Amino acid sequence: MTGPCHLVLIRHGPTAWSAEKRLQGRRDIPLSQAGAAMVATWRVPPAWRSWRWHTSPLTRARATAALLHSGAIDVTAALIEMDFGAWEGLTSADLPASETSRGLTMTPPSGESPAMVQARLRPWLSTLAEDTVAVTHKGVIRAVLGLATGWSFLGKPPVRLDWTAGHLFAVEAGLPRYLSSQSLLP
Repeated sequence: MTGPCHLVLIRHGPTAWSAEKRLQGRRDIPLSQAGAAMVATWRVPPAWRSWRWHTSPLTRARATAALLHSGAIDVTAALIEMDFGAWEGLTSADLPASETSRGLTMTPPSGESPAMVQARLRPWLSTLAEDTVAVTHKGVIRAVLGLATGWSFLGKPPVRLDWTAGHLFAVEAGLPRYLSSQSLLP
């Protein structure tokens, strides 16, 4: 493919920890029954069905991808959620205010900063040569949005991120550009 390719990022369906607003990071928490039922109602636009599909190795993302797509799905390590280290399982209210105001450099003890997630994603983005759908995580989608828009993770994102939507980017030479989002709700 010459020129930019399209990349759609979809967040996995809800888990028990999502409902509790806990940081779930690398913990391999499955979709909740309600989450799986919700994802089963989502509708992928017909054009995306023929695109290449990738998913994070975590169960919640793999299960979401399998509910949305019956074809081949590549498990891609770069798409794993941000490592929240010692903050795993905490809510945002539990986090130290001094850390949450650090934007891209906010690094949980024994964890990964948003800037580190971006660095992990850059090589994968550079390999994209065809239209792609990736089922992944909130931290990964926010990291790509930061790369696409220059958002520093201070304040609200420049685009409203709907977790029941696919977020469409154009990617050329590994550089993402935000285009739009498309609801997956019926």
